[in-house]
Amino acid sequence: MLLGVNIDHIAVLREARRVADPDPLDALGICKRAGADQVTIHLREDRRHIQDDDAARIIKLSALPVNLECAIEPSMIDIACELRPHRVTLVPEKREEVTTEGGLMVTRDQSRLKEAIKRLQAEEIEVSLFIDPTLEAVRASEALNVEWIEFHTGKYANIYAMLYSNLGKTHHTIPELDLPRKVLKQMMDDELRNLRLLSCDAMEMGLRVAAGHGLNMQNVGAIVEIETIEELNIGQSIIARSVYVGLEQAILDMKAKLIR
Repeated sequence: MLLGVNIDHIAVLREARRVADPDPLDALGICKRAGADQVTIHLREDRRHIQDDDAARIIKLSALPVNLECAIEPSMIDIACELRPHRVTLVPEKREEVTTEGGLMVTRDQSRLKEAIKRLQAEEIEVSLFIDPTLEAVRASEALNVEWIEFHTGKYANIYAMLYSNLGKTHHTIPELDLPRKVLKQMMDDELRNLRLLSCDAMEMGLRVAAGHGLNMQNVGAIVEIETIEELNIGQSIIARSVYVGLEQAILDMKAKLIR
């Protein structure tokens, strides 16, 4: 299984102090040496972490393919077309959210999506849509003629966290998932079954399938077992682990988890 390493959180640390260090560019050689297959960055409209100059330098200098996540807002598509990364993953954005909370509403933004996809593919950029794992979203993605979809795995990750967490009633608790363990276990099994079935459907439609959001060393194993998911994009948990073991070892550890 392929691993895309999202290095946004290196820029998060930098922006917390508004200084020049750490530089996300320094991660590129480490990612390649550790066996990552792709570098992922998210250029948000509010520029809360990755900046325009970061994106330009990373895309120009990376020895690995770069997957640029961005919104479908026209000015962002302008930047993507100018920089020409290997792939653009179109994602939803809300200014007030801490992280991307769900998938694109692919059945509602058809005209804007079609225009963005047309422009990107004209520049020979692969297009992926970051979607919720629903059959409706998969079918809509197929109709839009993109090369990839990426399933938002936040629901699975949240259920896993509540099922196996010993944190108790802390601020990490997800109120709507404060349920008996038997119920959570069934919910998790259902979500994994859904991801497996939908990834098979997507593959049969000619779509390549990635997944990401909330995945870490503890919960990734069950996702890896889904053979029709060929790539995972993981960021926060790798960067967090690197504080203790270093970035290269954190990537190596995650790569070891991805072996089928």
